[in-house]
Amino acid sequence: MSQRENPFGQVLVALVTPFTADGEVDWPGVEQHIDDCITAGADGIVVTGTTGETSTLTDPEKLRLVEVGKSVAAGRAKIITGGGSNETAHAIHLYKQSERAGADGVMIVTPYYNKPTQAGVLTHFRMIADATDLPVILYDIPGRTGIPITYETLVRASKHPNILAVKDAKGDFAEVSRVLNNTDLMYFSGDDTNVLPHLSIGATGLIGVTANITSTPYRTIVDAVNRGDLATATAEHKRVEPLVRAIMTHVPGTVAAKYVLHGLGRIGSPRVRLPLVGPEDTEAYAIETSLEAVRDIPGADFSNFRPDRNAAAGGALPKVPGTTR
Repeated sequence: MSQRENPFGQVLVALVTPFTADGEVDWPGVEQHIDDCITAGADGIVVTGTTGETSTLTDPEKLRLVEVGKSVAAGRAKIITGGGSNETAHAIHLYKQSERAGADGVMIVTPYYNKPTQAGVLTHFRMIADATDLPVILYDIPGRTGIPITYETLVRASKHPNILAVKDAKGDFAEVSRVLNNTDLMYFSGDDTNVLPHLSIGATGLIGVTANITSTPYRTIVDAVNRGDLATATAEHKRVEPLVRAIMTHVPGTVAAKYVLHGLGRIGSPRVRLPLVGPEDTEAYAIETSLEAVRDIPGADFSNFRPDRNAAAGGALPKVPGTTR
């Protein structure tokens, strides 16, 4: 199929939302973290996604994250707003406001909990895409939403002029190849362990959690694939594997990323909002043990890593409940 112009970037960070110890958004910390990610090689930032704890952010917080992201990026990276809602009307409302706030694109997750039919999923996507002029990434993550986006639905969704891409956390590579063969959709790897496999069969880029720690190796992998240098891409894939394991296998990626970023002195607190909680001792030990295998990864110097299990313990209840209209 013909190639569309990519309006999103290739190395996208699924951004954590830094909080203070009492669970409020640390706005100076957000600014610094976005700048760090872009400086390290990211050309796209996804705010208010799963990793950004979208479920416990208020709508005003989500919109301010877009505004802050645009200000910090200053044209160096695209700002994509994620999350959305499992209520179509709320999602439309939120994405319209996000467009006005300056978002460069939107990422629409499959409606979760409601468990609609594929006809309902398609209608949800189409109505949101109709309501905004922004380019759309569909987010296929059945492990969280309870249902997949089927091949047939992806093909039908691809006919919409605003629906340009899929973030794939399903890991069905045969289906990815089939969709790439039969639509103009771009694919972004939504599973940090599968970035290189996705790219090797034609994906455009990644939306990564581990890239919060350092996006530099992903820049190396993507650039190497772009020039057909599989040896360099494979070597970097192997080098970053222990870091991916540390962030993605022991606790939710948000929790691990914040624990590690705080231990590196990159954010002021590792706090997450309830029902997420910081790692328990056995989980923290597993993260730290995985990190011992990390060697020579640009932007990931663990020589001064000082994790603080007490600071990470428990979770916070913010002053204002999330997902408010």
